[in-house]
Amino acid sequence: MIEQYLLYLRSVRNMSKRTLEAYGKDLGRFASYCANRNEKPELADSYGVQHFIADLSAEGIASVSVNRALSSLRGFYRWLIRTEKRKDDPSAAIRNLKTKRTLPAFLWEGEMAALAELPEKEGILWPLRDKALILAMYSAGLRVSEVAALTVRGLEEDCLSARVIGKGNKERYVFFSEEAGQAIKEYLPVRSGQIKAEKPTDRVFINRRGGPLSVVGIRWIIGQYGDRSGLGKHIHPHALRHSFATHLVNSGCDVRLVQELLGHASISTTQRYAHVDMEHLRHAYMKAHPHAIPHAASGGGSVL
Repeated sequence: MIEQYLLYLRSVRNMSKRTLEAYGKDLGRFASYCANRNEKPELADSYGVQHFIADLSAEGIASVSVNRALSSLRGFYRWLIRTEKRKDDPSAAIRNLKTKRTLPAFLWEGEMAALAELPEKEGILWPLRDKALILAMYSAGLRVSEVAALTVRGLEEDCLSARVIGKGNKERYVFFSEEAGQAIKEYLPVRSGQIKAEKPTDRVFINRRGGPLSVVGIRWIIGQYGDRSGLGKHIHPHALRHSFATHLVNSGCDVRLVQELLGHASISTTQRYAHVDMEHLRHAYMKAHPHAIPHAASGGGSVL
């Protein structure tokens, strides 16, 4: 039944390979648990599911991973109900574990501008490509897989917008800033000169050998510039996407519009960027307000 469910997720729901692997791992672990209890996963009761989740937590597995396993089970049982293989959902009454809210890694506007200038200043790899890559990822909020799959055919003629394929093979339009569009225009002619006639590719971002840049390659490139930035932050491709969303929300952009631009399926995923803004305000308050500065009260006098 689990194999049939995973086949459904792959062929009908078009879930990504990475998501399928996560679901397969969670459900495989549950299948092993059920085998030790001499029962089938599709026949498990609420007590069995609850005990499985409790075991994961007792093993010291992170709450977010335990909640993902529970989400995998919920999806499995909903599918069983829809396909009339089961009438009830044994996971329905089980609540998620509480998780610590963490703010996504991002760069402030000035830091982002400094990072985008590095390719021209450092000249360590391929300045024209790298500047276009960084600006395209940031100004459109692209996932690393989306920028890796971006094609020349998907670009509009003015290079200010493009069609990208996101999670679940969903297509959406994204928009580039004028600076990013100009950087892409300057890079494309040079790119054409690097393409090998015997191995042509339509991918926008390529390596020096003329082949398409891989996800791993893009991560390495961003990491190289991050190391040279001197910003003291771990800079990775997703941090550019987080920066894009954070800057939009901080500028007053409606969260639902940001959701559309990012290609998020759920508004709750996008709403965390509002918390980034609140954290920025809290930091500014702690830094500037005299009553909030810890050392203000340590000099023996009153802070009032």
